[in-house]
Amino acid sequence: MSWDWEKLKEQQERRTGGPVPPQMDELMQKFKNFRLPGGPLVLILVVAIILGTSMFYTVAVDEVGVVQRFGKYVRTTQPGLNFKLPAGIETVTKVKVRRVYAEEFGLTTDDQGRVRFGAGDDSASVSIMLTGDLNVALVPWIVQYRINDPYNYLFKVQDVRRLLQDMSEASMRLVVGDRSINEVISKREEIAVEARELLQAELDEAESGINIVTIEMKRTNVPGPVQPSFNEVNQAGQEKERMIYEAREDYNKAIPAARGEAERMIRGAEGYALEVVNQAKGETVRFKAVYQEYAKAKDVTRRRIYLDTLETLLPKLGHKYILDADQKNVLPLLNLGAKPVPLEEVTK
Repeated sequence: MSWDWEKLKEQQERRTGGPVPPQMDELMQKFKNFRLPGGPLVLILVVAIILGTSMFYTVAVDEVGVVQRFGKYVRTTQPGLNFKLPAGIETVTKVKVRRVYAEEFGLTTDDQGRVRFGAGDDSASVSIMLTGDLNVALVPWIVQYRINDPYNYLFKVQDVRRLLQDMSEASMRLVVGDRSINEVISKREEIAVEARELLQAELDEAESGINIVTIEMKRTNVPGPVQPSFNEVNQAGQEKERMIYEAREDYNKAIPAARGEAERMIRGAEGYALEVVNQAKGETVRFKAVYQEYAKAKDVTRRRIYLDTLETLLPKLGHKYILDADQKNVLPLLNLGAKPVPLEEVTK
């Protein structure tokens, strides 16, 4: 049987209280009857404009354009006005090769540009590291980098930023793990240079297309709960250094004095030895000279030695009495045991 569409439409309008939406057949009929103003010329002009805008593109001075044809890399274009095939055939991806990007670890920057340390989030856990002397340190840092190879950056690594974050954390932990807590706090520049070299080597091996400009180390400290204990350790270390300094000061005073005294005694002994040797040599020379004279005139020398000896000994003997060997009666004449009488009393 045949349907009365007009009657059905009127019944539906009464039932819904409003106009009925157009049916599919009506839409198709209207589309077939549609005509552009101006005919095919306008259509051609619209298609030309669309194709023209998709075939020309501009690359800024701080970037390059990476062109893909059906998804495959074909070329890299430099800054300026460039040409490519229409959309759907070739696509261009612009990569900023002169911009310096930054990744922050252990700290974040608020809207006013102020840097704050992470607390209770992933940034804080990244900065907590174990040092070589088994201490825990908070080591925040910033990695600044550029894209030096757009092809590797886009196609060799699936997630370059994630790779950079993981490699940066691994490199920093490796460098910090080889140093003591005092070195981590006081030698930040040295640690930054070593970590940069290690990170760049890993990124080059992964063909990431990234060049590390610098690694900036922020203020390194210990976690809050262990800060008092760490301060006590630092005070003990400073007291140790002070005592060592005082001991070295006393050492520097005592050791040179002892060395000077030892040097003086050595020089005195050497002088005394030289004096004794010279004196002995002089005595030897004198004895030889006397012996030579004695050999020339033995009697004269013997008498001279005898007289010199008496001259030395007689003053030491006190009173001397000279007796004639032929005298017989000495006792009646002189009381040798009595005290000598002064000459003045004898003359009285």
